[in-house]
Amino acid sequence: MTRLVGWRILLVGVGGLAMVLPAAHISGQDTGPDTGPGTGAAAGPMPDLRWRMIGPFRGGRTRAAAGIPDQPNVFFIGQVNGGVWKSTDYGRTWNPIFDGAHTQSVGAIAVAPSDSRVIYVASGEGLHRPDLSVGDGIYRSADGGKTWEHLGLREGQQIPALAVDPTNPNRLFAAVLGHPYGPNTERGIYRSEDGGRNWEQVLRKNDRTGGSDVVIDPKDPRTLYASMWEETLGPWEDGNSYPGTGGGLFKSTDGGTTWKQLKNGLPENLVQINVAIAASDPQRLYATLSTTGEGGYASAAGLGVYRSDDGGETWRKITEDARPAMKIGGGDLPVPAVDPLNPDVVYSASIVTVRSIDGGKTWMSLRGAPGGDDYQNIWINPLNSKILLVVSDQGAIISVNGGETWSSWYNQPTAQLYHVAATNTFPYQVCAGQQESGSVCTSTRGNDGAITFRDWHPAGIIEYGYAAPDPLHPEIVYGAGRTEVSRYDMVTGEVQNVTPLPVRKKDFHGDRTEPILFSPVDPHVMYYAANHLFNSGRSLTSNPFHRGSSSSPSSRVWAAAFSSSAVGGSSACSSSP
Repeated sequence: MTRLVGWRILLVGVGGLAMVLPAAHISGQDTGPDTGPGTGAAAGPMPDLRWRMIGPFRGGRTRAAAGIPDQPNVFFIGQVNGGVWKSTDYGRTWNPIFDGAHTQSVGAIAVAPSDSRVIYVASGEGLHRPDLSVGDGIYRSADGGKTWEHLGLREGQQIPALAVDPTNPNRLFAAVLGHPYGPNTERGIYRSEDGGRNWEQVLRKNDRTGGSDVVIDPKDPRTLYASMWEETLGPWEDGNSYPGTGGGLFKSTDGGTTWKQLKNGLPENLVQINVAIAASDPQRLYATLSTTGEGGYASAAGLGVYRSDDGGETWRKITEDARPAMKIGGGDLPVPAVDPLNPDVVYSASIVTVRSIDGGKTWMSLRGAPGGDDYQNIWINPLNSKILLVVSDQGAIISVNGGETWSSWYNQPTAQLYHVAATNTFPYQVCAGQQESGSVCTSTRGNDGAITFRDWHPAGIIEYGYAAPDPLHPEIVYGAGRTEVSRYDMVTGEVQNVTPLPVRKKDFHGDRTEPILFSPVDPHVMYYAANHLFNSGRSLTSNPFHRGSSSSPSSRVWAAAFSSSAVGGSSACSSSP
């Protein structure tokens, strides 16, 4: 979304907010180097412009995690729609290293164990959820992330896992999930022997079943485990998942040339499975899985944590504790990880990150809110298992003492912001819903020489919603998503739900993100759209509402101005001049 405010142009992305300003008007507020054009003479009335980061520095959903074992201060993370970031100081600061790629959707990162300069990135977050993003294949860096080369598998779109041979940086495997909304042929498990320049499909089921996980035995690189996942999404939001049992867990003992399906002890109605190998005892495997059984958020129904002690030949369910098995908010299956030095210590990145020290029988909550919930992945340093990198819907955090203390997630400008709007103030604020973290209004300049943590604040908007600052009362910010309309007062901090749909009715349908805006003709009138268009104000309807000039009302009078017979909501609305 683009909005012109004077000569300032605001654009929203998925890695925080950036602002374009006239070069002549930029002072000491810069928080980073120039990243766009802005050195030539202005053409016409538009002044010369350049980008400046305005935050917020609050992490967004992060799926991929990796590190360098013999450089314990170095970590890599991949946002589902914010690129790849690198830290060289144990997570104190993060820097983007993937901005030149054609996609910023990242599902997996793998550092070659035998040559840490070689890094592979799989694009497409590899998740089936209402707000997914897709990528365009595999990327490779041979210089530690300074430069990148695109390698192929472009039609894979979703690549959730990579595995690199521990003895050969040019030999790797990719789990290619494929198109989320329909069939395609480029899906399954792929192998490359030449650093990703050529790929061979070594495990395939059909055009609707893709690869969802692949791991290599660290002591025997000819032994691999891979999982296949059959599921198709419908092009709508709720109830759009169509899973099948045509996938499963597979094992290869000849380097991926042939595969055997592992079934003994696993549920017959298996849908999806993630697997982890105990590096110190590769016969020990752990898996989290889902079935066709009915379940829901914060429930382990239809889910489970399983263990094998014979290289996958037999399996058993090891715990009735729901926490390590529960899917997170978007429906993502937990990811297991095993301490590389102790096969009895296992982690599960679930709604919270949990840990077991007795081989999966009992569990303890290790990390949850504040500082993140709905955890996505975990990387454990194989040389020092007290060093943990955990990524979640709120970014990345690091522990160097086995989880006793953690770094901050308030240092990553990787927020997913779908829609923005500006207040009529100086300095003006930019407001938006932030996926996974609620909302934000951030100032476009700070009083202390930089935009800091003190210059932004949550704004009560639903996480994927539109923002609509009141043009007559800029301390009031409205937001919309689903059937909720929020009203936030910056002065008092009060948040109210002032929706015209306080009770859901069969004739009204709301999607995840619903538009809300003030009329540019009459600032007393505000519009909100679901499958009906509502207006609150004194125009267009016979339901007048006069708004005083000195205060903003705590509630509004709504009237339906237009209704649509289509099932589902509106994605945009605008007012005619």
